[in-house]
Amino acid sequence: MKIALAQTRFKTGDFEFNYNQIAEQIKNINCDLIIFPEYSIENIGGKDLMYDEKCIKTQQVMYDKIAKIAFDKDVLIGDILIHDGKISSSDDGFFIIGGKNIYVNDVYRDDVVCDLYILPKNKYFVKDAYRDFVESINTSNNFVYVNAVGMSDENIYGGCSFAKNKDNELVLFMPLCESSCEIIDFERTINYQEDSAESMIYKVLTFALKEYCENSGFKKVVLGLSGGIDSALTAVLAAEAIGAENVLGIMMPSMYSSEGSISDSIKLANNIGIKTEKHSITPLFDNFMDKIAHDLRRDLAEENLQARLRALILMFFSNRDSRLLLSTGNKSEIAMGFGTLYGDMAGGFNLICDLTKTNVYRLSAYINRDREIIPQTIIDKAPSAELHPGQKDQDRLPEYEILDDIIEMYLEKNASLDKIAEKYGVSLTEDTIKKIYRAQFKRKQGCLGVRITERSFCNGINLPIVQRFY
Repeated sequence: MKIALAQTRFKTGDFEFNYNQIAEQIKNINCDLIIFPEYSIENIGGKDLMYDEKCIKTQQVMYDKIAKIAFDKDVLIGDILIHDGKISSSDDGFFIIGGKNIYVNDVYRDDVVCDLYILPKNKYFVKDAYRDFVESINTSNNFVYVNAVGMSDENIYGGCSFAKNKDNELVLFMPLCESSCEIIDFERTINYQEDSAESMIYKVLTFALKEYCENSGFKKVVLGLSGGIDSALTAVLAAEAIGAENVLGIMMPSMYSSEGSISDSIKLANNIGIKTEKHSITPLFDNFMDKIAHDLRRDLAEENLQARLRALILMFFSNRDSRLLLSTGNKSEIAMGFGTLYGDMAGGFNLICDLTKTNVYRLSAYINRDREIIPQTIIDKAPSAELHPGQKDQDRLPEYEILDDIIEMYLEKNASLDKIAEKYGVSLTEDTIKKIYRAQFKRKQGCLGVRITERSFCNGINLPIVQRFY
């Protein structure tokens, strides 16, 4: 029996698009059985759409349309079998297809005996997890894992479907974030080869923005260019995802901005080919202080005012030109509440919200692996919001390597405070954890972003806003 594995791109609620993806593979591949990812409103990110009666009916219409074209081969879409124009499912997961005993389940069991075990499970991307997942499958049956390609809000279905033979040898491994359809040869073994973590993250983040824009109707984006590493990285990702001609970077210097904040931004923009505009916030700030505040105190309120004036400019261009505003806060800043509500936190989408500052630098180094795209002066400069003279992030935060390790230990590895304190001391540990909790009210009002860790602020971490423990 000739079996094809179809790693398919799906869109939540776009039944016409999804039908066309499935129909194209059915018509174009020569096989006896073609295996698709699980497909239902719930399994492709529909959330409460699964309770919408009209949506449910439309989904059934799509299955009926598929059944009308699937007469020359058997089609498995998740655990739904289409055979001779008829749609069926199995109570126990077993199907007899082409004389073969085929078992379908969305969890892996090692006690099942069959000719082919199919695991259809739309699994969202998590960095450094695919190799472990492949190796966790220890099979004595011919085995297929099939994953969709697509977006479910913050979660990215990355594909990377694979097949193993009954000797637990890998025979097929499909690409990350790409639709693909291949015939499975269970006799031809291959070695598992995975791209670097930075390469995979780069693919996922650029795919995420492209997918978000396509599904939400945006064709262009805008972001603030500060001359810092976070906005530089976001600009590079955006230019790669949707084309440099569709990216606008706005430079908004203040009386505290360094010369490099403009010159570095211009150099970056020239390197990647994006358009820029320059609009100083100093006149707006001075007018506000004169007409409304009346006195200059150089306090937090004035720092936040600068961030909110920048957001005002960015949101204007977002509305005026129908551009998606990209927020540029990283996970380290977001964890510490190191951002201004309705200021630099403003935006519709954040590509780097699940990257710690350390990982921002790693991804930037990957981008610059062959030539200088992000200017080295941006990479080398000390991070600063430039909201008062001589300001540096480390004036208020620990060194990022230390901070990021504490964040990852506590949030991603569930390490105890005692274990973290053994490494970094009680005072720094308790202060950092307290800030994580105290900033939850800000994160609750942040924009959608891309999840690349199991415990992201987008999903997987659910801290209370109102609490008296920390």
